[in-house]
Amino acid sequence: MTLPNGMTTEQAAESAARAYELDRRHVFHSWSAQRRLTPMTITAAQGCYVWDGDGNRLLDFSSQLVNTNIGHQHPKVVAAVQEQAARLCTVAPQHVNDARSEAARLIAERTPGELDRIFFTNGGADAVEHAVRMARLHTGRYKVLTRYRSYHGGTETAINLTGDPRRWPNDHGNSGVVHFFGPFLYRSQFYANTETEETERALAHLEQTIAFEGPSTIAALVLEPIPGTAGIMVPPPGYLAGVRELCDRHGIVFIADEVMAGFGRTGKWFAIEHSGGVVPDLLTFAKGVNSGYVPLGGVAISPAIAATFDDRPYPGGLTYSGHPLATAAAVATITAMRDERMVENAADIGARVLGPGLRELAERHPSIGEVRGTGVFWALELVRDRATREPLAPYGGTSPAMNEVVAACRAAGLLLFVNFNRLHVVPPCVIGEAEAKEGLAILDQALTLADRHTTAA
Repeated sequence: MTLPNGMTTEQAAESAARAYELDRRHVFHSWSAQRRLTPMTITAAQGCYVWDGDGNRLLDFSSQLVNTNIGHQHPKVVAAVQEQAARLCTVAPQHVNDARSEAARLIAERTPGELDRIFFTNGGADAVEHAVRMARLHTGRYKVLTRYRSYHGGTETAINLTGDPRRWPNDHGNSGVVHFFGPFLYRSQFYANTETEETERALAHLEQTIAFEGPSTIAALVLEPIPGTAGIMVPPPGYLAGVRELCDRHGIVFIADEVMAGFGRTGKWFAIEHSGGVVPDLLTFAKGVNSGYVPLGGVAISPAIAATFDDRPYPGGLTYSGHPLATAAAVATITAMRDERMVENAADIGARVLGPGLRELAERHPSIGEVRGTGVFWALELVRDRATREPLAPYGGTSPAMNEVVAACRAAGLLLFVNFNRLHVVPPCVIGEAEAKEGLAILDQALTLADRHTTAA
């Protein structure tokens, strides 16, 4: 058997064994206790599938880290990186290069409102870092508000902004970050029973937080328009518009973190487009901008904030800002997404296949407490008891039940994104109906294991 990269399964297995040996000897992995790790080796990838070191093909319902929006090894993007490497591999960011200029134009065409100035970074975390720096310099204030149940990156400011347990070992009281509760009706902090109540009470809570912290001390408010890693909680109608109004009232910069939700994942170019015309002051992006083929992120900047630095130098930069290989990949990615109607496909598959299919699973499996999502951006909240909503794994942890489900999926050929008690169904935007149904069928079988751990068993 020959894999998509031209290797035979025997060659791939030999290469994988050597790679694994060297990995365990020399590679220090992120977010992990090193001694217990047994990472999976990937030897090849194509479209919506990856192949592990044993030659097994897995349907990638994780999009790796929810970033391969156009799928693996898209030929037009691979060719664009190869052509750019032959023409100009790298150049310092102070110089103009055509790949960066064109990427900036294509991104600015798609960002909401007048966010048409683009500062390029190497990824999502440093995009958030620079957005916060811009906001602080623009306002002359320091504090930043962000919600619990969020993730904004692993660098110093970004991890302090994060509202999940990964923040705890790196948390500093002097970071200037204040957390608040965002809307999440399934586990409402506001005793709400309807989306309208959840919106009203969440906004009242945020308004009170701003008042107690002192509006004149707050530089920015950072939100994922649809939180990703934290649970894909689509905000109820009116919430983001209310946030925009509060920011306008108090001169607070509204930063939309679109690192995970942007570039087609929700069935629109950016998740904030679902909010009915809300435009942030700054918008961060990464991941789907070029599907991670070469590391790239950035900040889209409003005219008012960009003008702050017309005659005042912006004190920040990166050696690889707007790297030619990364931005050439972005140009090819955005062009392919447009020409092949990938964003439209994500919306269609979500509405016609994934959403209905996942809701059908919820009817059969008592372990599913809630189904949430849009486009190719979905989460299953797994619970022990639907009445009490007790999660199948604790907040910040895992459980044997969750491990059984994930292992069963992998054994059957399905790779999932998992966080605490949630299974995230986040395939590439290019996934077809047959592939989506293939994944749902595997998930259906694996969830019978989760059902055994419920009170209904």
